[in-house]
Amino acid sequence: MIIINAVKIIFLLGFLVLIHESGHFFVAKICKVKVNEFAIGFGPTIWSKKGKVTKYALRLIPLGGFVSMEGEDEKSTEEGSFSEASVLKRIAIVMAGGIVNIIFAIILFWGLSFYFLGFEKAFYNVGYFIKSMFESIVQLFTGKAKMDQMMGPVGISSVVSQTTGIADFIYIMSVISLSLGVTNLMPFPPLDGGKVVLLIIEGIRKKPFSQKFEVALQSVGFLILITLSIFVTYNDILRL
Repeated sequence: MIIINAVKIIFLLGFLVLIHESGHFFVAKICKVKVNEFAIGFGPTIWSKKGKVTKYALRLIPLGGFVSMEGEDEKSTEEGSFSEASVLKRIAIVMAGGIVNIIFAIILFWGLSFYFLGFEKAFYNVGYFIKSMFESIVQLFTGKAKMDQMMGPVGISSVVSQTTGIADFIYIMSVISLSLGVTNLMPFPPLDGGKVVLLIIEGIRKKPFSQKFEVALQSVGFLILITLSIFVTYNDILRL
């Protein structure tokens, strides 16, 4: 049972990360931005393959992934550089991951609803599903939802391990995918939404921010997110 639960958790998280990063990857390719590496997981590389331009890698810890683009972390004048692409192209690339997760969640939930309810009620169910998610976010920011109600990787793993059938598993996958997509698009550094805000401001002022400022802002954001993650994980453990 432990092995089965571990496989379910790894598959769910790994697959959602895969489609999230694939969104960034394919939109980058469409925008002719050079992708140096497309990796699923973190830590030591356990498998890799070099394409014509991009290195594809699978890493040991299946709790994330990344798309490393030329000129993303530091300015580069090389052809296909992210930093040389237009603001609109960069916004599209940054937003693609979260949008793909949201679309995937809606498709999953609609398919599940259609299977059990029929066609018209299925659409109504999907609408309610999306509305509930955004209401939860509004409640969090307005203080109507408590911080200790948030769920992190430990809590998510616990919920996934309790699924008893395919329909139950698909439903949880759709909820987590929607949460992942919406969360990533929130306007807070270093999330994708925070990067989009900076790009919009850059487009308005016709001038990019200094690398020093962006690094400082991202560092503060990471520190806040890590602190929040520790808090959420602690509450997850207390709920077990």
